[in-house]
Amino acid sequence: MNRRTFLHAGSTGTFALAAGTLWPGTARAASGGLDDVEIVRRALDLHPGLYRYNTPRGFAAKLDDFARNWAARPDRASRFLALSRLTAEVRCGHTQCNPFNQSDTVVAELFDRPTRVPFRFVWIGEEMVVTGDSGATTGIECGSVVERLNGQRPAAIQHSLLRYARADGSNDAKRRVQMEMRGDEQFETFDIFQGLLFPPGPEGHRVTWRDPAGRRHSAVLPAISYATRKALLPPEPAGDQPLWDWRIDQAGIAILTMPSWVTYHGKWNWQGWLKDRFASLGGAKGLVIDLRRNEGGTDCGTLILQHLISRTVYPMPYATRVRFREAPAQLLPYLDTWDRSFRTLGRNGRDAGGGFFDLPSDDDETEFAAIKPLPPQIQVPVAVLMGPVNSSATFSFVRRVRETGAARLFGGPSGGNLRGINGGAMFFVRLPESGLEFDLPLKGFFPRLAQPDAAVQPHVRIIPSAADIAALRDPELAAARSWILG
Repeated sequence: MNRRTFLHAGSTGTFALAAGTLWPGTARAASGGLDDVEIVRRALDLHPGLYRYNTPRGFAAKLDDFARNWAARPDRASRFLALSRLTAEVRCGHTQCNPFNQSDTVVAELFDRPTRVPFRFVWIGEEMVVTGDSGATTGIECGSVVERLNGQRPAAIQHSLLRYARADGSNDAKRRVQMEMRGDEQFETFDIFQGLLFPPGPEGHRVTWRDPAGRRHSAVLPAISYATRKALLPPEPAGDQPLWDWRIDQAGIAILTMPSWVTYHGKWNWQGWLKDRFASLGGAKGLVIDLRRNEGGTDCGTLILQHLISRTVYPMPYATRVRFREAPAQLLPYLDTWDRSFRTLGRNGRDAGGGFFDLPSDDDETEFAAIKPLPPQIQVPVAVLMGPVNSSATFSFVRRVRETGAARLFGGPSGGNLRGINGGAMFFVRLPESGLEFDLPLKGFFPRLAQPDAAVQPHVRIIPSAADIAALRDPELAAARSWILG
């Protein structure tokens, strides 16, 4: 188990487990067991959000196409792509062939390839904008725009890659940000799919780019291995060390940078750490909370909100629903999880019609409960920096900030979707023939009042430009600081 496994396992992220606590299903089919395609069909039938953005007839056709592709191209790489494409069609940010949950054999065969680009980049619209080197010295200046990669326009590459990206509903901003190469994860989604779909030639990557001054350059750059990329990752904090950074800038504004809310791998008292820092704000001009690279983890957002509000607030109510009372016995050998009770998750649910069962209120879903204030109350202006990475617990936080007006939001649209997301409990579905795995969320969160197929929008929308990157400017932070100093 690892950080990304837990991060994707729930929208609230309030479980805390040590490695090795999965309930083991058998990874091999017994004699007379189900084949991979049938396991996929039956497992997806348990997905609470399967028909949130699909119709039964439409998704049945997608399953049939998947089955034909699976039979026609039996090599593991093709099957990984086929299964990733199918899970992306669910249009759920927590449903994927999770690279962190694959076997060592799959990792070695599919991901451990010397195919990676030697630079980091972000997408600004359809432009691939370089933010630095990664694994080799390229000579490409930050803020340069890649015009051709191995003969293809980046816009065409992006269009192809988005078909494999996990995101909720029509939130393409989330799909796009997944396909960036930021250099902060053991497995970058772009690295995996670029390596399988658009590998470089034997000589390396042929790159044409336009530098910030408008000059064009071309070069053949080395392809980077998985080991090289992995070696560049910063070390993980020790289990009792803070995950977050707190500083006071020259203007007297506190900056709280929170790249992750995955707090359950150690014994660090994050609640006490936050309260101590909130209590120290008396002489500060304001507070900026930077969540732009934070997908989720533990529900830290409720505690933060409790220190931001002065009266009890009531977020938009969401129903928690599942699509089964008990997982089918024939599927159990292929389902791993960390809690045996997930096999009977809907046993005590109320029949809500349409194949759904409403679950009773659960203390773990604090993000949907009334939020009561806690001391110390933050009395200074608070800005939150947000963006499309925020698609799980951080999505829920920015949604509630927007609803309550507890702080001002700056940046880009969130990940996730106001129509609801899925998570909270998971099966890790293991396919015995191919050796592949995909994550299957079990709880669906549905708004009591109809909501659009849309992201949470910031109060102040700011999208950095290539010129900002070239000049090392942070326009989102600058706008938040300007508002605080007002």
